[in-house]
Amino acid sequence: MLSYSSYILIALAALLVTCHALSKCPGMSGLPGIPGRDGLKGLPDSLDAERPNASVNLKHRLFRLEAVLALNGKIRKVGEKMLASNGKKVDFASALQSCEEVGGTLAAPKNEEENIAIMDIVKQYNQYAYLGIRKGETSGPFKYINGMPLNYSNWHQHEPDGKGKEKCVEMYTDGTWNDKKCNMYRLTICEF
Repeated sequence: MLSYSSYILIALAALLVTCHALSKCPGMSGLPGIPGRDGLKGLPDSLDAERPNASVNLKHRLFRLEAVLALNGKIRKVGEKMLASNGKKVDFASALQSCEEVGGTLAAPKNEEENIAIMDIVKQYNQYAYLGIRKGETSGPFKYINGMPLNYSNWHQHEPDGKGKEKCVEMYTDGTWNDKKCNMYRLTICEF
């Protein structure tokens, strides 16, 4: 196994090879004793001019990818949120874990527009889905997963009715909500 200093030497050698291939390496910022420009850390000065074009190009490619995924029904974009489902039915804890593993959380509508977007996915799969809303271990009102109080709700008529025994929330195919036990298998829908 290589030591930490060996990894540093390998990285420095790779950097020097890159600089040699570019035919000039007037300096790198962010490294002690080596001058650079404008506080840009880790890029050769010769690549500095390419940074804005690369950023615009990357944004354009991401926008196109989002459009393709939306066109194919793989994602829904609503406001600043992106919604997606893996199509799997699992219990609440597994659904939450699946979303968190990919950098999101369970979808939780904060307004009617978001509720409709989540409902569209529920209808697409024709499966009820867990929402990122639940009661705490002790009794009390339903809250978003992050602990914030609900600022929007769309409860089905006569719901919630679980009397504290149903701590999770599912969405029906009509977009209304029902309190439900957390061990049922429901569709996973994540928000990013």
